[in-house]
Amino acid sequence: MGLKTWYEANIMPRMITCACSQGQVMKRRAAVVPLARGDVFELGCGGGINHAFYDPSAITSYAGIDPHEGLLDGARAAAQEKGWTADLRAARGEAIPFADRSFDCVVCTFTLCSVDDPGQVLAELSRILKPGGQALFLEHGRAPDRGVRGWQERIEPVWKHLAGGCHLTRPIGAAWQAAGFAVETLGEGYTPKAPRFAGWMEWGVARKPL
Repeated sequence: MGLKTWYEANIMPRMITCACSQGQVMKRRAAVVPLARGDVFELGCGGGINHAFYDPSAITSYAGIDPHEGLLDGARAAAQEKGWTADLRAARGEAIPFADRSFDCVVCTFTLCSVDDPGQVLAELSRILKPGGQALFLEHGRAPDRGVRGWQERIEPVWKHLAGGCHLTRPIGAAWQAAGFAVETLGEGYTPKAPRFAGWMEWGVARKPL
């Protein structure tokens, strides 16, 4: 096993889980995830961090994917602790292994930054959503301030190799709009105490047309 493979299998999943479960990040999750209703699909469910915020009484079924088996182990443990049945699969967002119009709601938190093809992933999310369905998103990405964007562009080439393919410069709400969703922004801003190059967040609801 090479160093890169060992790092991605053993260190990177733990680092991502730790970074994505800090206090301010968890506050943002608490504002978004409880809005999930009906048949729910979570993109990048690995680690199971969002399980603490789901309202089981509002959810008919729960499914999710993640490409990292190490992170999926945490998601399965969190689902078992929650006491619900979860259909969790190892897969990538560019080819989601569920049928068209399967879900009422998609949950996507801190995931679009690391996929290979954001446009294809958003097309897949639209495909599996029922007409009128909603996607709940919480992401970090391209900052509105020119100076911060400059640092994002300088740091990103190294950053993405250390952080599981995470990109700093991807647009958030604008990407959902470009994919044909109607976007309702619930909040945006820099995360307190986080480096500004990695701290710009946007969260909201993206609705698929009827």
